[in-house]
Amino acid sequence: MPIYKIMVQGVLVLGWLIWSLPAMGAGEHSPHEGNQMGHDSEKHGGHPGAAKKGHGGGKPGKHGGHGYGRPKGPPADIPAHIRERLDPDGTKVNLNRSLIGVKGIKILADMPELKNVKSLALQGNKLGDEGVQILAESETFKHTENLSLWGNQISAQGARMLAESPNMKNLKELKLTRNKIGDEGVEALAASENSTALTFMDLSANEISDRGALAIANSPRFANLKTLDLYNNRISTEGMQALLQSKNLKSLEKLILVRNEIDPEKADELAKNQSLPSLRRLELH
Repeated sequence: MPIYKIMVQGVLVLGWLIWSLPAMGAGEHSPHEGNQMGHDSEKHGGHPGAAKKGHGGGKPGKHGGHGYGRPKGPPADIPAHIRERLDPDGTKVNLNRSLIGVKGIKILADMPELKNVKSLALQGNKLGDEGVQILAESETFKHTENLSLWGNQISAQGARMLAESPNMKNLKELKLTRNKIGDEGVEALAASENSTALTFMDLSANEISDRGALAIANSPRFANLKTLDLYNNRISTEGMQALLQSKNLKSLEKLILVRNEIDPEKADELAKNQSLPSLRRLELH
């Protein structure tokens, strides 16, 4: 297993400047388009040997990330808009930045055309916890495997609803980037049977501290997790150590801890002594 080393100061500064710029606009990550929910291209500065590409986004088109511009309000005809964004085979719907709100999610939940949806992209729709409750309680989405709720003002309560929902048992990829689920929300997910099938989880920018990192590290529910993105949180060296020494994260291949509160002098030593059997990529800068 390669040993990951901390990049020299000059590269760190340059990397920080490059990756900071997108965060000032739409946010740290591109929307979820496709099977990897926006992580097909690298969005953070990594360790030597890592591919370095921009934050990027989907290509313009029906399921592209930035092909629709930025609407100022919900579509005039929400059902028609949903049908337009639904793939012909009925398994994927991309409503990123559609601003459908709670009204729209109610319509979505009642549409029979959505009963076979496996990939549901809902970035930036102002759903809040009320919208998440409708989503979690609807049997329409019981086949959903990939769920993106990037930037929807979701709190710990919303995360708990997802964790406790009988309709969210098939989740494989969960993206909660730029919400406010905090440590309580992470603990709810860590205790949930709904997390056992997860292979990808993005909890970037969610005000998560060492308490949340410890909840993840100590949870047997995350045994199948391959990618864990904790970009831009409040995790310190203690939380990093818990994750890297976890006995439960045995499938974890990629761990992102960029923009946290980790002591750089201790980070290299922790990286050298990590005990995750499948880890291939660790991003700290």
